[in-house]
Amino acid sequence: MAQDVVGEDAKAKANALKPGELLMLENLRFESGEENGDDHFTKSLAELGTAYVNDAFGTAHRAHASTTLIAQYFPNNKFFGFLITKELEALDKVLKSGESPVTAILGGAKVSTKITIIENILPAIDHLIIGGGMIFTFIKALGGQVGNSMVEDDKLELALDILNKAKSHEVQVHLPVDVLVADAFSNDANTQICATKSIPDGWMGLDIGPQAIENYAQVIKLSKTILWNGPLGVFEMSKFAQGTIQMGHAIDNATQLGAFSLVGGGDSVAAVKQFGFENKVSYVSTGGGAMLESLEGIQLPGVSAILN
Repeated sequence: MAQDVVGEDAKAKANALKPGELLMLENLRFESGEENGDDHFTKSLAELGTAYVNDAFGTAHRAHASTTLIAQYFPNNKFFGFLITKELEALDKVLKSGESPVTAILGGAKVSTKITIIENILPAIDHLIIGGGMIFTFIKALGGQVGNSMVEDDKLELALDILNKAKSHEVQVHLPVDVLVADAFSNDANTQICATKSIPDGWMGLDIGPQAIENYAQVIKLSKTILWNGPLGVFEMSKFAQGTIQMGHAIDNATQLGAFSLVGGGDSVAAVKQFGFENKVSYVSTGGGAMLESLEGIQLPGVSAILN
């Protein structure tokens, strides 16, 4: 291991490498030039090798020296590693070449954080299953009573616009017909099942209900390609984890029947690991921010640097 990144020790040890040997450099982020993209630092780093392989999908959305800028010094010898190749192949199956029906399951608290993803994937999917807190922005926009549930009141028109866009793309949008509501945001709260459009005042929806679970499972069962991004409820509290767990079982069953299933983005990855579904889906993405930006249709700097 070198004691520096682009200093004399790194250069000497790089030049002394024999076939089959590896050299590990000191942490690149100890160097300010890594994140600010310093040209001198990038060139010095490139001088240590004769080919460039990027296999860090989790940082491919960052235009840093080692993840993006260095590739220009290897115009004919730059490559993706095995991991990034798998990530890109998984994304391609969902967004471009996947077998129909294609179903996207989107959870999360806010519509505003998912709008770009939804707009980008609509042309590629057949079904859109909605879960998480953003359910209630859609329900209120459609005229339902959502009690004390989380709602983005300034995004009601946006929710209706999403539904109209989905219709124009012939995408079936699935909202839960029932929800598990609580009288407090607590695992010890009182709970009841009620119709999603008729939540009493003083109660908030924290998970999808049993009929919604059954309806969603039927859609997933018939799907050939599945994208899961975001939990269905507040899975961190056991009382409100069943929607997420049952979706995991439904995706597991569909995968065993031959569907391709991709789990990507933040809390959904945490959920599949927590509930033991990590090895029961086709692929679990290793890149949080990178996966989300890919789903939004953004060309990742680290990917563009290899392709262009």
